[in-house]
This record gives sequence, C-alpha cells and structure tokens, in this order.
Amino acid sequence: MKLSQFKFKLPDENIGLEPPYHRDEARLMVLHRQTGEIEHRIFKDIIDYFDDGDSFVFNDTQVFPARLYGNKEKTGATIEVFLLRELNERMRLWDVLVDPARKIRIGNKLYFGEDNSMVAEVIDNTTSRGRTLRFLYDGPHEEFKESLFALGEAPITDEIRRQRKAVPEDMENFQTIYARHEGAVTAPASGLHFSRELMKRMEIKGIDQAFITLHIGLGNFRSIDVEDLTKHKTDGEEMHVGPEACEIVNRSKLGGHRVCAVGSTTMRALETAMGPGGIIKEFDGWTNKFIFPPYEFGVAEAFLCNFQLPLSLMMMMQCAFGGYEYVMEAYNQAIAQGYKFGGYGDALLIV
Repeated sequence: MKLSQFKFKLPDENIGLEPPYHRDEARLMVLHRQTGEIEHRIFKDIIDYFDDGDSFVFNDTQVFPARLYGNKEKTGATIEVFLLRELNERMRLWDVLVDPARKIRIGNKLYFGEDNSMVAEVIDNTTSRGRTLRFLYDGPHEEFKESLFALGEAPITDEIRRQRKAVPEDMENFQTIYARHEGAVTAPASGLHFSRELMKRMEIKGIDQAFITLHIGLGNFRSIDVEDLTKHKTDGEEMHVGPEACEIVNRSKLGGHRVCAVGSTTMRALETAMGPGGIIKEFDGWTNKFIFPPYEFGVAEAFLCNFQLPLSLMMMMQCAFGGYEYVMEAYNQAIAQGYKFGGYGDALLIV
C-alpha cells in the first residue's frame, strides 16, 4: 500500500487534549473485522467481549520526563532538549534531540535549572537534530538521574503541545497504572484507559494479564518520507518478553482462547517474539518491525489501540489487522461523532 492511502483530514477539535475524568470512561468503538459491524461503548465495557481463559497483553514500559529546556552558553538562547536514552551510565552520556538544532554544535555547553546547576556538553552529532550530550555531574548515578528528571516535563505528544503546555499532572496522567520499567519517551496510550478497578474485574472474570516491555522511542512518530511503504525503515526499540508472559499467552493460544494485544507496541513485540504456530518465545533484544497492509498476524485475535493521527504507523497497523476499508470507515465515523484522537484519545477495539 501507499503512504497517501492513510491520509485524512483530522479537525483540531478531535485531538484529545486531556484524559477522561476516570481512566476507564473514555469512549470505545468496537469493530468486528469479519463483518465490518461497529458498536459504540464506554471503555470499561471492554470486559464484555472477553471470557475466562482469554488473555490481555500489556506493555509495562514506564515513561520518564524526557523534555527539558536549557540555555546555551554565552548567548543564553533557550534550547529544547528531548532525552531519548542513556548511552553510558558511568560517563553520563545521553542520546538526545535538540531544537533549534542549527544553533547547537559540538563543544557547546547547555545549562539547565534556575541556578544553572546542571551542565551538559555537546560531544557528537548523530542526526540532523540528534546530539550526544555528556552531563557534567559529580555524584552517584541515582542522584544524577533524580536531579535530571526533576528538570524535565511529561513528553506529551506534539499534537497536544500545539494547543496547550505540559502541566505537572501530565506526568501521572501520561503513565499507565502498571508501568514498571523505565525507558519510554511516550506512553503506550491505549493502556492509559485501564483502571485498577477494571483490571480487578478482568481478573475476577478469569481473563489473564501478561506483561511485556517495549521501550517506546520516537520512531513511531517520525514522518514517513516515502510513498512506497516497503522502503520505509523504522527505528529499533528495545524489548523484553519473559517466560511468564510466554506461559500466559501460549496457554490461551493452546487452549483455544483469545489473545488481545493492548497497543501497537505490544502487537509489534508479540509478532517479533512469535514462533511456529503463533506460539511466542522469550526475547531480549531490539525490534524494528514495521507492520502495514497486507500482513498476516500470528498471535493476537483482538487488537486495542487509540484512534491515531493521519499517516501514522499505528494507524497502518490497525488497517492491517482490521481491514483497510473497515478501519477507514471506523475512522470516518469517529471523526463525525466527535471521538478523540491521539495520546489522550478514545479507543478502537478490533475483534
């Protein structure tokens, strides 16, 4: 398929700027992929579509406050620094994006905090906006991380930032309740809808819960600059699938029950870890799997994902799972009926 087939007009008023008052009371559209039938529900009704022995797979990555603002030495110009990942703990090296990039060269120093107590030196260029920073900090690593993250803000998505600034509450709202392993620069958004009450109800009904870890990078959100999707290469992301998750998912598969992937990152991890017969195996490494139509899925029989932005990788995966025509019709209805899109958006369940 071609990139242009995933383009549509999304009005600003359909961008989700705030989470719902209660996590599990967002809107939920249910698409039956065999018939194209569409239902409109509240998110906590998702439990009605699953039974004892089915399993949900969640991504338990934890978002860190990745966006911070510093001042360039001598000029005092404000520079936005987006932390991507730590490269070397001992040397305090970080892979980052800077904006505006044209002003930042190797050897420049950046100062952070009201008292300029955190200092970083640019030691390498990686991409057009990418830089390697070395933070000049004396002290234990945990103390350094705590000081660094205290300067940052929640990495809410650009479509939200165009309409409002990040606030301290975003750091909690933009985090799933089951987040365990720090490393994501944006939230696995469909997981934000799960409340403790809903997960307890799932447990009582006999629906199993498996957890994998995929640390989400910005590769999901980079613009695709080729019309032929087969020529697009995504960034690698670190992922881990442990024995407990394998046991839960494979038990559902072998018992004739259904597996629901919660979010595109979870789906990508499952497809990466898949072995013969749709059975998943332990995995510890990196994946750059890019899923778009046509694609034959081997693990999950249900897919939960928020309504996504035009031309996004996540939307392409939804189309691959639910059928291009059916998913595009679901999107048309979502826009017409005021569903919210993006990181704080409403959810689409494809069964």
